[in-house]
Amino acid sequence: MKVYFDNAATTPIHPKVFEKMQPFLTENFGNASSIHSFGRKVRVAVEEARELIADFINANPNEIYFTSGGTEANNFVVFGIARSELAESGRNHLITSEAEHHSVYDSFLELSKNGFKVNFLGVGNDSIISNESLLQNINSSTSLTSLMHINNETGAISPIEPFSSQLKKKNIFFHTDSVQSFGKYKIDVKLSGVDSITASAHKINGPKGIGFAYVKSGTPLSPLIFGGSQERNRRGGTENVAGIIGFAEAIRIAKDSIQQNTNHVNGLKQRFINGICSIDKKGIILNNGINTSPYILSITLKSDHYKNDSEAMLMFLDINGVAVSNGAACTSGTLKPSHVILSSGYSIEDARGTIRFSFGWQNTTEEVDYSLEVINKLTNKFKK
Repeated sequence: MKVYFDNAATTPIHPKVFEKMQPFLTENFGNASSIHSFGRKVRVAVEEARELIADFINANPNEIYFTSGGTEANNFVVFGIARSELAESGRNHLITSEAEHHSVYDSFLELSKNGFKVNFLGVGNDSIISNESLLQNINSSTSLTSLMHINNETGAISPIEPFSSQLKKKNIFFHTDSVQSFGKYKIDVKLSGVDSITASAHKINGPKGIGFAYVKSGTPLSPLIFGGSQERNRRGGTENVAGIIGFAEAIRIAKDSIQQNTNHVNGLKQRFINGICSIDKKGIILNNGINTSPYILSITLKSDHYKNDSEAMLMFLDINGVAVSNGAACTSGTLKPSHVILSSGYSIEDARGTIRFSFGWQNTTEEVDYSLEVINKLTNKFKK
């Protein structure tokens, strides 16, 4: 059996999404910026997709900016707001957490080398910062805070609305990386009070290479990519039309099945947890905290029970037909200990025994049961 439990890295494209994209790879090939009929036809489709996305999160269409994916969208928002606010108000203090995705974390790191003061806040065992820590680090120069909605490695869900409410009182812009929650949870940008969110199509059975940033009207935002007037002069480059159309179709499908999918993956996750506990309740830690996404399950094999080796463990699972990761796909190729797990208080040795399973609508209970059999073999092989 071949089992794919790495849906937090990417998901298989939905057949209906692929079908919707095909005409825009063949006969509807026009450039959306061209004024002739070929271009106009494509422009209409792009703007319809923008409207659908805006409606899905209760935003205005002119607040949606298409990008090449979540990484660019996060860079676009973080650099765009920080630099613009520095130029407009002189505020140069930024806040994020130690458990962010690298597209956010590394953006702040780069800004810290270029005149900005950045607080990377520590997180608890649940990989979430405390409200007290956030408030203690705010000062009169703070312009931007970025905290992810759902952690891509542990599945921890941050209390976005309370954070947003606190930051709004201080006139601080608030960005949240919603890549792992968009299309899986109902997001209302007006109710949540955020100034920007980011998302990527390939996390919800859409195509790779397309994402978007929502940026609330009135938020200062400078371009990251120059050389074209696309996206209201804020993101140069010819639009990935087929990707945009595919993204919109993936959202249309997700919108109609959010609760059904949530119930399905929650059942898979609970079955998985029960199986893990029956294999080894003492030597395996469930990194699930109190409030986590049903789509992600992170476990850690304790180093005092197991001979942890990230590469060997992942290869063992893969050879036995189970595809998983030890953290973010963007960094798993290096197989370094996860910065998220380390920031949550684990040792390097324990981090080397951390495995992430992430579920999708296409997964089955039979796949869970088979994977548990393989994990049981893995524990016997690596046990001290």
